[in-house]
Amino acid sequence: MSIKILLADDSEIVRRGIRQLLSAETEIEIVGEAADFTQTIQMVSDVKPEVIVLDLHMPGETNFSPQAVKSRLTHGSRLLAISLSNDEEAKALSEGFGAVVLLDKIDLARTLIPAIVQLGRKRRSAVAA
Repeated sequence: MSIKILLADDSEIVRRGIRQLLSAETEIEIVGEAADFTQTIQMVSDVKPEVIVLDLHMPGETNFSPQAVKSRLTHGSRLLAISLSNDEEAKALSEGFGAVVLLDKIDLARTLIPAIVQLGRKRRSAVAA
């Protein structure tokens, strides 16, 4: 049974790179993609992912506070935030969204798959309990 993920990033190039990175992983399935916060919120209720890979800086951000997005995103999903910078501002924004993990986009080739697998397994354990 694969871990269902929603990929949310405004850059088609980044989404394509992540798709390519995850394509060989039989334990991970991309069930949806979104290019902004509005699409992300809609997709969460449509595809019910176990893990959301969320770019912290997408269009629509000014219309949504992290707390407002957080309440409409989770639906039991684990949030994995990604950002080009891993500074204090990104950490605070990530926490505001309720992300369990914050990854630097530069290191995704090394860090993304283990993080998704860990979050997916933790979510399944929490649901089963």
